[in-house]
This record gives sequence, C-alpha cells and structure tokens, in this order.
Amino acid sequence: MRCRISHPDLPMRSTWFFAFRQAANGLIASLALCCAVFAQEALLVDSGPFNSGVAVEPSPVAKTIVPEVPRQHSFWDGENLALFGAVAALSTADFATTRVNLQNGGKELDPVTRPFGRSTAGLAVNFAGETAGVIGLSYCFHKTRHHKLERLTSMVNIGASTAAVTYDLTHR
Repeated sequence: MRCRISHPDLPMRSTWFFAFRQAANGLIASLALCCAVFAQEALLVDSGPFNSGVAVEPSPVAKTIVPEVPRQHSFWDGENLALFGAVAALSTADFATTRVNLQNGGKELDPVTRPFGRSTAGLAVNFAGETAGVIGLSYCFHKTRHHKLERLTSMVNIGASTAAVTYDLTHR
C-alpha cells in the first residue's frame, strides 16, 4: 500500500519501518473486521406508568435513564473532506515517488504492491484502491456510529503515507 522502494545502491529500509507499516495495516484490518461487533446503539426502554390499562408505579430498577443521543454528523462534513483530501494527496505523492524510483532501477519491497508495480497503470490502480478502501472503511465506522475510528482511519493512513513519501524522497 505504501511506497516500498530500495535503490540498488542504497540499503533497504530498516526493520522498524516495516514493523510500523505492518502494525498499521494490522490495526486497520482488525478494526474493519470487528466494527459490526462493537456497534453502538442506544437502548430505549418503555417504562410508562400504564401496563394493560392498569396503573402501575414503576420500580426504581425498571426506570432506566437513557442518555441523549448526540446529533450524528454528516459523513461528508468539513473535517472528513479535509482528511479524505489529505489521504488522496498523499496517496498521489506516494504513487509518484514510487513510480519514479521504480523507473530508476529501484525495487518494490512490499509483496502486496509488487505485482502492481510492473506497470504505471497497475500502480495507479493500487494507490486508487488504497484511497477508496480508506474512505470505505471510514464510512463503515460512520454507519456503526464509531466516529472516532471513522476519523482515525484516515489519520493512520495519512501518517503511513507521509512516512513512505519521506523515506522515498530521502533515498532516491
């Protein structure tokens, strides 16, 4: 997903960089798999004073205080638009630096991206799919009311893309 390039004359990326990338990918995958399990919904309890036409005093146990449900924000609000714009921009920068390094004799080190790196179109599809995947996962979190995870998904991708672009620019 990131630009994993090593120039033939330069040493390969250090182990910490691969560990960071693998941890970020694992976090995103595990969050995607468990989003439905941890769906948050407010429970509404009908504890009215009448039951079958007979007035009944509700017991203290039956009274449930339901917190106010916060107003749900729109998925395409300003903050998400800014985050998705940054994801798209950094994915484009990652694509460009990867492409240049591959054309200059570099080697794709990521086994997932390696099959796509043989052509410019394949590499473009890989990075476009990554961007679409981040937006789709954010939408999944939005629909299940995990709004912090919705935004965190984009932020993790932005951080990983920034690290990849920085590495590629310093190891040309």
